[in-house]
Amino acid sequence: MKLMKKAQSLIGIAVILILWQVLTGLEIVPSFILPSPLAILEAMVEKRELLFYHAEATLLEAFLGLTIGVVLGFTLALTMERFSLFYQMLYPILVISQTIPIVAIAPVLIIWFGYGILPKVVIVVVSSLFPIAIGLLDGFRSVDPDRILLLKSMQATDRQIIRYAKLPEAQPYFFSSLRISATYGLIGAVLAELLGGNSGLGVYLTRARKSYAFDEMFAIIFLTTLISLALVWLIKRIEKFATPWKKEEERRKHV
Repeated sequence: MKLMKKAQSLIGIAVILILWQVLTGLEIVPSFILPSPLAILEAMVEKRELLFYHAEATLLEAFLGLTIGVVLGFTLALTMERFSLFYQMLYPILVISQTIPIVAIAPVLIIWFGYGILPKVVIVVVSSLFPIAIGLLDGFRSVDPDRILLLKSMQATDRQIIRYAKLPEAQPYFFSSLRISATYGLIGAVLAELLGGNSGLGVYLTRARKSYAFDEMFAIIFLTTLISLALVWLIKRIEKFATPWKKEEERRKHV
């Protein structure tokens, strides 16, 4: 069943690419508006060294920002779940942070911190913090209250309750949020680079746009998409390794 679904998805993508190639090959859609998939692939091969160089910078920004976002998100989620006062204080701030467009705060951060890596990392942190914090908070609160009472009746400490009840329950929520944060963080890094910097896919995209190299622009977009898909796949693999009991639960549901 899973193989069938994957095959259907691949067929759908293949149909779109073939139709795209036909439309551009017959010049129904001019190449200066939309390069063909083959032209984009050729640009990716020819400019692979530049693409890898700039992708390395973007991935570093995304990795640092996502790591900080996970640590801060975990701390905030644990604090808000433990203390209702902090929940009332911090939750509205987290929500408000998601209403501010990245393109609006990025220039301010560049003025404050310059054109280096710091403003990009800050933007990735802002982009990834909310899903992690809210996902973990929902996971912590999804624990059965009777399970908490049972642990307390066994003289379990708060740390033991977190370790044996809340963390296992929150793991699926965490990995779901992490997949969202990874893609948001990568996109946030690219958007930040569009406004200034020395390296990164966003910087390369700006240079390609100014030189009207549309095939290179789409090559950058394709590469960003591939990296996002690879990150989602990697997180899913880590989730399967970290939560082996989920596979058994799914097997029982289908029995």
